[in-house]
Amino acid sequence: MKTSVIGMLRNEAALLRPGRRGGEAKAVLPDYNSYTMSMNQLLWSAIWGAAVLGGIAYIFYNRPLAVMVFALLGTGYPIIYRKGLIRKQKDNMKLQFKQLLAALSSALGAGRSVESALQEALNDLRLLYPDSGVMIIKELEVMNRKIENGETVEACLIGFSRRAGIAEIEQFADVFVTCKRLGGSLVQVVRRTAVLLQDKLEIEQETKVLLAQKRFEAKVLTAAPLVIVAALAWSTPDYMEPLYTGGGPLIMSGALVIFAGCFFLTQKIMDIKV
Repeated sequence: MKTSVIGMLRNEAALLRPGRRGGEAKAVLPDYNSYTMSMNQLLWSAIWGAAVLGGIAYIFYNRPLAVMVFALLGTGYPIIYRKGLIRKQKDNMKLQFKQLLAALSSALGAGRSVESALQEALNDLRLLYPDSGVMIIKELEVMNRKIENGETVEACLIGFSRRAGIAEIEQFADVFVTCKRLGGSLVQVVRRTAVLLQDKLEIEQETKVLLAQKRFEAKVLTAAPLVIVAALAWSTPDYMEPLYTGGGPLIMSGALVIFAGCFFLTQKIMDIKV
């Protein structure tokens, strides 16, 4: 009996402890502000960045040295790619958190306590996400396990919000902790907050859908100058020759700076915060 109890405790600790070997899970509760890229992701993103910048250098300068320098700069693309993966990871967590808020709001509206509502939300989300590897499922499983072992709900939510680094989750945790400390109507406040945050996330999602076409158009317009210059260089090399000799590279450099500025400006315009 004693051995079985010790074994259960060890299994429980293993679920809450990051893996130490490559074959083990790295962490049950990851930090969503970071992302560990695989070797394939690092390799292919570096190759992609080198190929794209090297191609741009060839189009604008038609010189091997410029191609080599730009390709070398392109090998730093994994840094940008990693930021995109983190942003995508957080977007997925936002979508899953919105579903959690809907489930919590429904359970609290039925008169359940917060602890029971979290368990009910886990059961509901398991129907929506059958895959046990989904981020929000893992979070709720460990959160409910901690609550069963005596940890407070507010401690679990604060830990989750800090690791997530998402404003909506942090706001929900702050409201919960404040209400718990001040002794307000916890169920009503949490339910109301869940509804408001759910509406905010829905507006943000709808905005992204509306901007999807504009993002595609921006990408097309960004690629158009490259295609035009490449077509001219390939079809009429004599016509483009003055831009590759003498003071031509300075003109091409100015055009490239304007092109890059327009690209970053469109990215900034499309990044709308709700």
